[in-house]
Amino acid sequence: MERPAVAFAEKWAAFARTLGPQSRLRMAPTPSGFLHVGNAVNFTLNWLAARLHPQGRLLLRIDDLDAERKRPEYVQNIFDTLHWLGLDWDEGPRSPEDLERQWSQRHRLPLYETLLRTLRERQYLFACAKSRRDLAPFGSHYPEAFRQQPCSLDDADVAWRIRTPLPHRPEHMPPDFVVRRRDGIPAYQVVSVADDVFFGITHVIRGEDLSASTHAQEYLARCAELPAFERIVFLHHPLLTDAQGNKLSKSAGAQALHAQQARSTVSPADVFGLVGRWLALEEPVSTAAALLSAARQKAWVRL
Repeated sequence: MERPAVAFAEKWAAFARTLGPQSRLRMAPTPSGFLHVGNAVNFTLNWLAARLHPQGRLLLRIDDLDAERKRPEYVQNIFDTLHWLGLDWDEGPRSPEDLERQWSQRHRLPLYETLLRTLRERQYLFACAKSRRDLAPFGSHYPEAFRQQPCSLDDADVAWRIRTPLPHRPEHMPPDFVVRRRDGIPAYQVVSVADDVFFGITHVIRGEDLSASTHAQEYLARCAELPAFERIVFLHHPLLTDAQGNKLSKSAGAQALHAQQARSTVSPADVFGLVGRWLALEEPVSTAAALLSAARQKAWVRL
């Protein structure tokens, strides 16, 4: 499950040197399944970066706008995992009830609509009535001819897509990606950008499988002229894999962290120890406090 990460230690050191007293990071899980060990590692990395400087701040942002995939047990699992790890946060919901009361993304819908309106006014968007079946034959390539469909952004049951540079777009950036779904819900890329700007996020640590999302979000920010987002420092960490070499995914099966906890096959010490090895810390660590102490001794951050 553990993947070699020698190069990551160097990237982490460079990332950590950009942290300071105004640094704001976030944990942003999606309640669409039970969390796995990779999610716990991501939580730990973000927590550690925020705590390296005494004045750093950490936000818990639960990405719950997709109501169809959200389940109460998945929301509860997020809090259970953080408590199991013993990680704290400075801002964000303290319970599922608190999430619903004041922190759910549905409370911030006006932010997302404003960003969509900006992109529309700048004429970056076009309407797409194509279904997944229609697009399947083209794989990751979105035909430029589909930008000229006989439909309008004001029509019902159309997705809003943003024009990206074709065919010479930045490597790994998804072509003409969706910014508003056919059901009218703002898409993840728009929501994440708007939230990061709203909460004043300065640093983001995410899995390397989300590098395409990072490119898409940076492109959105340039189109909407959001310099606060363009200043965010990103770090992509390696992914954990299963015995077959496949990346872990949210699951109610054997990969799910709560299932591994029940079988006593994983502990918080395993997570902290893995992170310590990724960061090339000299001493083995088995607690969050030990991890933070060992990391501070590396003097990455000027206090």
